[in-house]
Amino acid sequence: MTRTGRVAVAVVGSAGLIGAIASPAAAAPAVMATPCVQKVSVVNNGGFVMNYQLTTRDGQLSAPTDDYPVNQWRVVDLASTPFAEGVDVRPLVHATAGNTVAGNVFVSYCANGQTATYTASGTTLNYSVTLLT
Repeated sequence: MTRTGRVAVAVVGSAGLIGAIASPAAAAPAVMATPCVQKVSVVNNGGFVMNYQLTTRDGQLSAPTDDYPVNQWRVVDLASTPFAEGVDVRPLVHATAGNTVAGNVFVSYCANGQTATYTASGTTLNYSVTLLT
């Protein structure tokens, strides 16, 4: 192949790429977080009393749960929140007299009856909120 042939291929390739990028049909579909669940549960394995809210990627919040101590959990059914199906959420845990910590990953809301369970572990000022797999 000659140098001219290579340039011609590169130009055609670039034009095709630009056309594909500009084309509405080439737009990437919205990617949902996994897993896709209807309910979110947070188990309190920390040395504190806590409550949590669900937060979306853009900062919308659900109503908070009641306060609960170590070795208990609360479940929030996303169908009872203002969030639409397909939105990504994660728990935002508030330790009484301590820090507020977000869950380590988002999950997506699907009306399927499934539950994502997170665990809050540590102490009032130093804890993590982790999705169980």
